[in-house]
Amino acid sequence: MKFFTTPIGQYFPAESFVHRLDPRVKIVLTMFLMGATFAIKNYSGFVFLSLFLFFVILLSKLPFLWVLRTLRPLRYILLITFLIHLFLTPGLVLFKISFLKITEEGLKNGFFFCVRLIFLVAGTSLLTFTTTPVELTDGIEYLLSPFKWFKVSAHELAMMMTIALRFIPTLLVEAEKVLKAQLARGADFESRNILKRAKNLIPFIIPLFVSAFRRADELAMAMESRCYRGGEGRTRLRVLEMRAKDWLTLLFSPIVFIAIVCAGRIGF
Repeated sequence: MKFFTTPIGQYFPAESFVHRLDPRVKIVLTMFLMGATFAIKNYSGFVFLSLFLFFVILLSKLPFLWVLRTLRPLRYILLITFLIHLFLTPGLVLFKISFLKITEEGLKNGFFFCVRLIFLVAGTSLLTFTTTPVELTDGIEYLLSPFKWFKVSAHELAMMMTIALRFIPTLLVEAEKVLKAQLARGADFESRNILKRAKNLIPFIIPLFVSAFRRADELAMAMESRCYRGGEGRTRLRVLEMRAKDWLTLLFSPIVFIAIVCAGRIGF
């Protein structure tokens, strides 16, 4: 079993144009990116989207290997997605095994949705790579501030979302430590017997859950010891301020996304 070495949710420090953008702009553009990814209907749109993401990665000075590693945990989800479309999509039958039918439409849809999922994860990961947890919290809280009219606390929602993102790499590191410790004790995670493999996972899952609850309790105690009382009356060390480059990025990026969606609907 391979170790968990993915940097999902982890911030990559660098001095770049993307890093210096206002977090609210990056969050809004990430939402546009997600919408464009779902709106694309053919591969020509993905070609233009890949060029756009390639440009953003260069602009943010991120290592390409760092971005590609985010796709490693998706391999099983991609496989399941492909198989579901491959066997359950009706159409022209290419191959048949008992009650299982492989159709031409299923083959095309399975590959297309896997590509869509890859772009979705790789694109949205750029937000956490280029935005610190504090900036992400402030940006989400500001964008959720209209919900205060409905008696919904934007600060608590933003804090929970940011903590969840921040703890993903921490839990992965902890999972790697537990896995190494169990392998050193002779645990067998490579058995071909599914029941035996599931049974051997128990000594791995239980310490991981205990560690997660312990870290959550330590975080809660640390916040209470610092007199954390939510968002009412709280001030910020750094106040978010939109600058000219933020407004220009917010103005022109949606135009690029619209062009990508148009290309993804009329191309091949």
